[in-house]
Amino acid sequence: MVNVSGAWVEALIKGFIASPENNMGNESKEPAWAEPIVGFSSGADPLYEFYKGDIGVFYIRPVEFFRHAFPCVPAEASDLTVISWILPQTEATKSDHRKETQWPSERWARTRVFGEEVNDKLRRHLVARLANVGVEAVAPMLSPLWARKTSEKYGYASTWSERHAAYAAGLGTFGLSDGLITPKGKAHRCGSVIARSRIEPTPRPYEDHNAYCLFYANGTCGACMKRCPAEAISPKGHDKVKCSAYVDKMHEYVGAHYGFKGYGCGFCQTGVPCESRIPEGLEKR
Repeated sequence: MVNVSGAWVEALIKGFIASPENNMGNESKEPAWAEPIVGFSSGADPLYEFYKGDIGVFYIRPVEFFRHAFPCVPAEASDLTVISWILPQTEATKSDHRKETQWPSERWARTRVFGEEVNDKLRRHLVARLANVGVEAVAPMLSPLWARKTSEKYGYASTWSERHAAYAAGLGTFGLSDGLITPKGKAHRCGSVIARSRIEPTPRPYEDHNAYCLFYANGTCGACMKRCPAEAISPKGHDKVKCSAYVDKMHEYVGAHYGFKGYGCGFCQTGVPCESRIPEGLEKR
């Protein structure tokens, strides 16, 4: 087994996002994402077993994704590292979207569609670069095992969650709207790759999975509730059914106004105290 350094992997990820591959798919080739942050968790982290028990038996652990992709390669959970990253929205995208109240700004819709294509390219790029140095790797979101599911406890779910992997890697905690609040805020997309290489896990500076949310921390804020045009966020949390129904309406708007097939919501990720940072006073919780 080949062990690579976390610094080398982080440089690969940041280098890709600094390249022309990172663009919104528009004529100017404007960058879709700002500089990423990267974290690591062990494939043997007890959180992955917890997820399977808490979210549903359909949840697939890192070792299961790896063994499906590489059935002839012996691997234990402890041999694996889950590489996670956060792709923050640019200041221009956040500024545009902050002004909207009902429909997504063009930049926001572009990052949801073309920006996620960049994320997929990054997944493939990282898998290929790892393979070049003898490290087998798989991107769960590109695996045939990834599928949407229904959790008895949480409703809409899937066999792998990028946000939960990022939480395990010490990159952030969950807010009232279910978004992951990171040192770069909540306006972002996540990604991950599972590699057969032992990389030192990133420390988790929190114990509470809601540690960075002002509402859960001290009962204040609730700005995401006011920002949600679907009224899908309440003191009880995030109503996924209401949220999904509203997002479905956006396809027609994006096509008619911006000239491409797409959608995007994210109102709860902008115009809120956790848009671009962990709210002041909660950094060490």
